[in-house]
Amino acid sequence: MVVNIPKPDAEVLDSLNKFKNIFILGCGGCPIGCDSGGEERLNELADLLTGNDKKVTGKTIIDFLCNKVLVASRLRDYLSNLQETEAILVVSCGIGVQSTNKMVDLPALPANDTVSSQGMQGLWPSTERCAGCGTCYLAYTGGICPITTCSKSLINGMCGGQHDGKCEVEKDRDCGWFLIYNRLKEIGQLDNLKKIPRLRDYRKEDVPDFERVTTRWAVEKEVAYKAPKPSNAKNEGE
Repeated sequence: MVVNIPKPDAEVLDSLNKFKNIFILGCGGCPIGCDSGGEERLNELADLLTGNDKKVTGKTIIDFLCNKVLVASRLRDYLSNLQETEAILVVSCGIGVQSTNKMVDLPALPANDTVSSQGMQGLWPSTERCAGCGTCYLAYTGGICPITTCSKSLINGMCGGQHDGKCEVEKDRDCGWFLIYNRLKEIGQLDNLKKIPRLRDYRKEDVPDFERVTTRWAVEKEVAYKAPKPSNAKNEGE
C-alpha cells in the first residue's frame, strides 16, 4: 500500500493558477484504500475547481496509474476531452503523476502528497519512482521527481554541477535537475523554479498518526491468531 493524503485545497489551487481547463484523473488502487481517492474525492475536487472559476473538462478513474499501458489505453477514450484540457489534476501517489506526465503531453499535477509506508512503490516495473517524501513537488518540476531523479535528492542548494546533462556522482546517469529544467523550459514554466520551497519538512515523510488508526494498520497491532502454550510449558524461571 502506497499511503497518500490529500493536499490542502489552497495548494491545489495555487498549482493550477495558470490553467483554466482541468481534467481530473484518479487512481483506482492505493488512494481508494487510503480514503484519499475514489469518486467522492474526484467530485470534491470538481466542486473545488468549478467554485474557483475553473472548467472541468472531464474526470475518470483508472485502475492503477502506475501502469503506463493502462494510462495510455484508457485515456484514448477521452481524447476529445483532453483536446480541451490545459492540465491534468492527478489523484494518486507520485508514481501515478509521473506516469501520466509520460503518457500525456500536458502538465500532470498532484492532488495528493505521498508519505513513506516502507512498502511497495507502485505495481509497474518502469523508471518512475516515489520516495514518499510527504511533500509532492511534481506540480512545480514538470512532472519529474527531484527526490528520485537527483542522486542527492536535492530540492535546492549547491551541487558539483552536471556535465553534458549527466550527474556528477554517477557519470552515466542523467542529471535530474537538468531534466527538470529542460522540461520546464519546454512547457514555458521556468518560473516554477522560484516556487519550490527552500527547505524540506522531513516530519511529513512518516505516516501521520491519524492514518495509523485506520483499519489497515489495526492488523499490525494484533496478531490474527495466538497459538496456545504447550500444556507442559514451564513458567519462566523454573
